[in-house]
Amino acid sequence: MIESLQPWAREAVGVGAAFAAGALIGLERGFHLRQEEDGQRVAGLRTFSLLGLGGGIAGLLSVNEPLLGALLALMLGALLVSAYGFRFRYRADATSPVAAVATLAIALLSGIGHVGLAMAAAAVVVLVLASREELHGFVDRLDRRDVLALARFAVIALAVLPFLPDGRYGPYGAWNPATLWWVVVLVTGFSFAGYIANRLFGARHGTVATALIGGVYSSTAVTQSLSQRLGTAEGGEAESAGIALASAVMYLRVIVLVAILAPRLFQPFLVLVIPALIVAWAAGWWLYRRAPKSEGGAPPGNPIALLPAFGFVLFVAIAAVAARWAEQRFGDQGIAALLFLMGSMDVDAAIVTAGGLRPDAIAPVLAALAIGGTILANMTVKLGITFANARGRGRSAAAALLASMVVLGVTLIIGWLRL
Repeated sequence: MIESLQPWAREAVGVGAAFAAGALIGLERGFHLRQEEDGQRVAGLRTFSLLGLGGGIAGLLSVNEPLLGALLALMLGALLVSAYGFRFRYRADATSPVAAVATLAIALLSGIGHVGLAMAAAAVVVLVLASREELHGFVDRLDRRDVLALARFAVIALAVLPFLPDGRYGPYGAWNPATLWWVVVLVTGFSFAGYIANRLFGARHGTVATALIGGVYSSTAVTQSLSQRLGTAEGGEAESAGIALASAVMYLRVIVLVAILAPRLFQPFLVLVIPALIVAWAAGWWLYRRAPKSEGGAPPGNPIALLPAFGFVLFVAIAAVAARWAEQRFGDQGIAALLFLMGSMDVDAAIVTAGGLRPDAIAPVLAALAIGGTILANMTVKLGITFANARGRGRSAAAALLASMVVLGVTLIIGWLRL
C-alpha cells in the first residue's frame, strides 16, 4: 500500500510513523515515571516523540545522504548518553535508556522505509515495558528446573536447526537432517508448551486442568500418575475425569501432528479418528461434570531432556531406513505393518515416518489405518495401566477409555473393509 504512494507521501509516512512510534513508547515511559519529582525524569512523552521524529529524519536522510544521516543519528545517540549517563550512575535502572535506544533504532528503520516492521517493533517494545509487573512475577515463580528447561529447548530449537543441511543422505536416501531435527523441535515444542502451562496454571486449577495440560505431551504418563492416585484413598472422580480428558487431548494432538507432518494422510485420518475424538471428549466431559473441584498432583516434570530428544532422533532415523527398505521389499502393505509396529512404541515416530515417505510409497488410506491402529494400541496400554493401578476404583476412567477405543476400532474395521 505504501509503495503505491507518491515519493513525498512515502517519505512523510515514514517520518510520521517514526514520530508515532516515539510517542507510543514515550506515553508508556511517561506514565511509568509520572510519580517522580520534577527534574528527576530524563525523558517522557515529549522527549521520546522528538527522538522518534529525529530518528525518522535521520533514516530518511541516510537513503540519499548516508554520512549526513549517520551524523544526525550519532548526535541523537550522544544526547542520550549525556542525558542518562549521570542518572544511571546513581540509579542502576537501564530500562529507560535501552528503551530510548530502541526508539531511535525503530525511528531509523521507519525513516528508511520499513514502516510496517518499525510499528510492529514499537508495539512489542510498549508491550514489554507495560508488562513489568507480570514479567517480574513470572520470573519470581521460576525455579532452576524451569530455566534449565528453557535453555534446553533453546538449544534444540535455535542453536542446531539453522546449521543442518537440507538434503537426502544415508541408506536409501532416507535421512534429511533438517527435517529430522525439525520434527524434534515440533514434538519437544508440544512438551515445552505443556510444561510451561502446567507451571502457570496446573496447581491452581486442580487435577482436571493438570491432566488437560499433561495430555499435550504425555497422556500415558498422566494416566500412570492419576491411576496411581485412584488406587489410594487420595483419588476420586477428578482423577477419573483427568484420565479420560488426557486421552481426549491426545486425539487432538495426534490430529495436529498428522496435519503438519503428514498432510497427505490428513483427510482419511481425520475421517477415521473424528468419531473416537467426539466420544472421548463427551466421556471426559461427563466425568468432569461429576467430579468435585480438587487439587491434584502435576503431571511428570520437565519434559525437555536432551537424551530422550537424541533417542527420538535415532529412533526416527532407523524407522525411516526401515520404511524405505519395506517399501522396496514388500510394498505398501509391508509399510503399513511397519508403521503399526513402530507406532505401538511411539505414535509420533510413526507419523513422522509416514510423512517422510514418497507420495506413491503407500496409499493415504492404508497409512491412515496403520496410524489409527497405533492409537488403538496406545489406548490399550493406558487401559491396562488404569486397571493395574486403580483396580475397581478405575471403572469410570476405564469405561471412558474403552468407549472411544470401541468407536475407533469400528471405524478402522470399516476403513479396512472399504480398501
